[in-house]
Amino acid sequence: MGMTDVKALTFDTGGTILDWHSGFRDALAAAGARHGVDRDWPAMANALRRAALGRMLNLGAEGPPTYNFDGAHRAALDEVLAAHDFPQPDEAERQNLAYDVPHNFTCWDDFPAVLPRLRAKMICASFTILSFRIIIDTARANGLSWDAVISCEGIGKYKPLPEAYETAARFLQLKPEQVCMVACHNFDLDAAKRVGFKTAFVRRPAEWGTAGPPDPTPNPDHDLVVDDFPQLAAAFGA
Repeated sequence: MGMTDVKALTFDTGGTILDWHSGFRDALAAAGARHGVDRDWPAMANALRRAALGRMLNLGAEGPPTYNFDGAHRAALDEVLAAHDFPQPDEAERQNLAYDVPHNFTCWDDFPAVLPRLRAKMICASFTILSFRIIIDTARANGLSWDAVISCEGIGKYKPLPEAYETAARFLQLKPEQVCMVACHNFDLDAAKRVGFKTAFVRRPAEWGTAGPPDPTPNPDHDLVVDDFPQLAAAFGA
């Protein structure tokens, strides 16, 4: 089967669709201003993301998860604030930084107009390690209409565990080779390809701010590499 046989696109959502870096950076800077302190806010934003991801990847390999990405954000926030000698925030501020901010991340501006065009051609699903509620809230905030939301929260096995991808294809009632995983992260796409998915790498050079993404060079085994979402739409005739 080739790319013409793809019936569904499954989108990584944190990073590929949502600009988490700007969201965390700006919220941390605003919190710092309230406390009268200055820190390297972009570096703190990246540290927060890295700490949260570390708690989520491969979650479920050793047993049923006991928390979702919202819980990871809360634990990572406390860790990063302490590491950067940030004044102890009150509960309302913790709730804002760990919950309200990620539930209102903005999406990259080249995506909203492309999603309806792709949906006219095939199923478009958010397939993510983020919580169901983060995807629900960010979709509402950004005017996105997904055909489906497949969160690893509901599978109990988190990317890049193979069971996550196999279950996503089963939920869509498709063979793995009829699904194309869309992401800006090689680890996600490589894992999808190992179970039979097609893969599309979309470059997001600003995902980690000026620090640049940790894996900017796409694996040459990916079926498609594009610079932005309009190019992705064109590749699928949308």
